[in-house]
Amino acid sequence: MPVPRTPATATTSTTHLAVEEIPGDGAASEPDGPVTDVECRGRQRIVPAAGTPPVTRTVVLDQQLPAPSAIHRVEVRRISIAAGQPAGLHIHNCPVFGSIEDGSVVYRIDGRPETVLTPGDTFYEPEGARIARFDAQDDGVTFLAYFLLTAGQTVELEFPDA
Repeated sequence: MPVPRTPATATTSTTHLAVEEIPGDGAASEPDGPVTDVECRGRQRIVPAAGTPPVTRTVVLDQQLPAPSAIHRVEVRRISIAAGQPAGLHIHNCPVFGSIEDGSVVYRIDGRPETVLTPGDTFYEPEGARIARFDAQDDGVTFLAYFLLTAGQTVELEFPDA
């Protein structure tokens, strides 16, 4: 449910939705309840520049998985590949999502067109798919990879010959 917004001025307080820690004293938490700037940021008051929304949310990837699965945990890795280094044909044992932080990479799932990913771009490597290219360009690449794992599963990477 949207929270009414009050313009930020010196005499009014803006409200925020926040996720709060469960109190250690046994008091009930207030999920989805509005909090004031002071509760959210302490005594420091941050006022956005005129005309700038305080928060923006943009969907950059909305990927449906091929079948329901019981994801137990997500392992996140920051991976860097040196300039000009190919990752080689590989297959993951779980779905992998990622986002490019720095540099660029040529990305191609076997049988699909290749694309060049640059900072801010996202990608999805389906479980069991043959990743034909994930080749760092002249500037190398650093990216975050999110491995969706079931209970007891560990990340495995297979490098088939062809």
